[in-house]
Amino acid sequence: MEVSPKLIANRLIARLPIKERRALLDISETVGLEFGQILCQPDTPFRHVHFPLTGFVSLVAEVLHHPPLEMGLIGNEGLLGATLVLGVSAVPLRGIVQGAGTALRIEVRQFCALLETSPALRLSLNRYLYVLMAQLSQTAVCTRFHELGPRLARWLLMSHDRAHADHFHLTHQFLADMLGVRRSGVTTAAGVMQAHGLISYTRGEIRVLDRAGLEATSCECYAEVIADYAEQMGEGPLTPQRPRRGV
Repeated sequence: MEVSPKLIANRLIARLPIKERRALLDISETVGLEFGQILCQPDTPFRHVHFPLTGFVSLVAEVLHHPPLEMGLIGNEGLLGATLVLGVSAVPLRGIVQGAGTALRIEVRQFCALLETSPALRLSLNRYLYVLMAQLSQTAVCTRFHELGPRLARWLLMSHDRAHADHFHLTHQFLADMLGVRRSGVTTAAGVMQAHGLISYTRGEIRVLDRAGLEATSCECYAEVIADYAEQMGEGPLTPQRPRRGV
């Protein structure tokens, strides 16, 4: 079911005290995010930070003569531009919109000035930066050690979390590039999921039919990343007992 953008807030902004939240909103503007739109490029300073509301962004690493590889996702749980809290304006990875929607955008100079006067924002971003680093590390481990089926399930769950709807637009080629595998492998893995009633896939539109089934199919990396966010951001544990880290 589609959710109105007005009902969805960025979770980092929602955590701020009212005064600091208002100061941030006063210098922000709402912008649209279009699928495939590039928001930042490696080795190029950030011009804006983006707090996604309904859209979500892939963090993509690129190596010469190889397809891009997705390292992380940013939705309304975070922001694009977290390294600015360290005083680092250079972009380490390409940021490309994977899910169309909306975001709050702030010019870098104004954002950095706000950081100097908003201790709650700085603390929240310090913790989020740890969460983002953990996600990048977990993705590297997952790519190296886990089979394609569980990796695809994890990736679909992460996209589902950020899409605020049970369906989103993704082609098999795009999925293959993000996961660093051949298109035929994604086609086979997605076909198995569709045969088991976990998803439906038609002309680039993926619909999640069985969320619990996807969670059961996914490797433990998905639960690890969710637990990291819950613990660091003070939102309570994902489950009564945190899953053991490892593969």
